[in-house]
Amino acid sequence: MPSIKPPHKPDPYQSYNFYVEWNGILHAGFRQCTGLTTSQNMGEYREGTDPPTTRKLPGLNTYGNITLQRGITNNAELWRWRENVMKGNVDRREVSIVLLDQTGTEKIRWNLSNCLPVTWTAPDMDAATDGAAIETLELAHEGISVDKWT
Repeated sequence: MPSIKPPHKPDPYQSYNFYVEWNGILHAGFRQCTGLTTSQNMGEYREGTDPPTTRKLPGLNTYGNITLQRGITNNAELWRWRENVMKGNVDRREVSIVLLDQTGTEKIRWNLSNCLPVTWTAPDMDAATDGAAIETLELAHEGISVDKWT
């Protein structure tokens, strides 16, 4: 019978304490950040002398788009970035998503390379609710690296 150990320490970090920066400058707090994913396709290969199975060969890496949401304010920076790209000006930026612990200390930093805004969404307007007006920015990127994971 396995021995029972006390709960794992340290506790997992909580997902509500984070910020987003680009080109090394803290730009905004966000309400939500989703889509931080990476995957790799597998190709199949078989030679006539192989056993009756196929080999799996690592293929191309792919990265999910990042979706950022925040309460809209008088700061039009996200819109201006998207608008600049819509006008044909390729404005790629280095973006970092930084997870903090309960004391505000940086614990994990995911760095996204060559980010471009691909979708900006204005807030839904509803006179019957009292919620905040939320803007959304979706970023495409070309890779993830991790500087810090403590």
